[in-house]
Amino acid sequence: MKRTSDKIRSQYPLLALALLLGISCTRQEGIRVEGGLVKGVEEEGLTVYKGIPYAAPPVGFLRWAPPQPVTPWDTLLLANEFAPACPQVVFPDAASMDNSVGPQSEDCLYLNIWTPAKGSTEKLPVMVWIHGGGFAIGGTRISNYSGEKLARKGVVVVSLSYRLGAFGFLAHPELTRESDAGASGNYGLLDQLAGLKWVQNNIAAFGGDPENVTIFGESAGGISVSMLCGSPLAKGLFHRAISQSGGSFEPVLDQGDQGMATLARAEKQGLDFATRMGAHTLADLRALPIGTIVNDPSSNMGGFWPICDRYVITDDQYKLYSEGRYNDVDVLIGTNSNEGAMFVFGVNQSILQEMLQQSFGPLASRAEEVFPATNDSIALQSARNIFRDQMFAWPTWTWARLQSRTGKSNVFVYYFDQREPAMNQGIPTIGASHSDEINYVFGHVDQNFNYQYTESDRELSSLLMDYWVNFASTGDPNGANLPAWPRFADKGDRAVMYFRSPEPEVGPVPNRPQLEFLEEHFTMLRK
Repeated sequence: MKRTSDKIRSQYPLLALALLLGISCTRQEGIRVEGGLVKGVEEEGLTVYKGIPYAAPPVGFLRWAPPQPVTPWDTLLLANEFAPACPQVVFPDAASMDNSVGPQSEDCLYLNIWTPAKGSTEKLPVMVWIHGGGFAIGGTRISNYSGEKLARKGVVVVSLSYRLGAFGFLAHPELTRESDAGASGNYGLLDQLAGLKWVQNNIAAFGGDPENVTIFGESAGGISVSMLCGSPLAKGLFHRAISQSGGSFEPVLDQGDQGMATLARAEKQGLDFATRMGAHTLADLRALPIGTIVNDPSSNMGGFWPICDRYVITDDQYKLYSEGRYNDVDVLIGTNSNEGAMFVFGVNQSILQEMLQQSFGPLASRAEEVFPATNDSIALQSARNIFRDQMFAWPTWTWARLQSRTGKSNVFVYYFDQREPAMNQGIPTIGASHSDEINYVFGHVDQNFNYQYTESDRELSSLLMDYWVNFASTGDPNGANLPAWPRFADKGDRAVMYFRSPEPEVGPVPNRPQLEFLEEHFTMLRK
């Protein structure tokens, strides 16, 4: 394996002999996992492992195939470097920022571990992070995903990479025919499932408890968490779930560009993609240079997305939850107050009115009541609120109320409303933009990303970390010296925890008129 030291055999002849004889090694010499021995790096009371492979490289014939068992290695793997991210579009300013994904490669199915355990018998709670990025960009190297501060709270933190864009979500009729499951298109989700299976089989060696695993993610990672909660293939692979700005409850539609695509609709997109690539066969597609795929316009945000393939995602998740057909685990879910500020710019009164007509058709006049366009400034914020509510808040609210009705597990809901910290350059937005809560959850409230965090930000971060770790440990975020967080009630009467300084407080479901309008809109689409 290319990331294994070639000098180990000559430098450690006794270790090589031990491997040949099947003799177990101490933690100092390495930990045995599927594939071989790995050794981490000690960092201030933690052992950190970066770049452990959890599946075979998805290259060659394995491009657009379900993840396969990891390729074994026969020497000690020093797991001290993040593996490459999946190939993706790189934005012009990313290389100079702390959120750079670093090197890229199709050989990208690796995970990382931060553990405070001193041995394999500690059985600490495990938190598995699934990164966001619109299923098109992102990776585990990004600095504010680093798990050391959460791990010091007494949990084993794992982060995993998965295939993105066309590499992760291309459906095609020939790929469907080739599949034993009669499905194609959800390879990135299958990667996540493979990573969770790896955790079940190996995390005990790192002091983690495979019977106490929490998945958590943000944006596309939070949507992934939602999809895994609805997938029968994920049953038993995790026991709690945290979704930050994510949920998947939109209608499954065979036509158009709204809702989740059916397999047939996604296969049509895949055929169009192959035509643009000049690829006439699967062999042609699999031989395409990486750059050719990444540079296609479909590689941008929203170009490829998980689909209802009737295998990983079996049906409209709204229907699944209404009928109680999902993985009924404790959930902690929520959104930010100004999610759309990251995505929506340049909208004025006339543009918004046109958008409302195109998006909501016969409900356009009703839409303008809850998303007003009385002047350009109000119209811009309304456009941002539409993005917030349609993409994040309505799915989260729907998830909470459906699971509260049909499930038996705990449901906790939050609303992150901490004003974005003043930046060294530029003007901060109102409220909390998309992804603002991540640094608080991971404890990185310093000068990261040029934000000027204050002591109140650090106090709020400490609270969030305690809530998240308590939830991962017991299924309930509440604990000593923390403001009481009630379970969600469908009526929304003081059922949501508002996170803002100086102290969190409980309140009703925010922006409820907008959410109820979107419920009407999605109900109409389903019909």
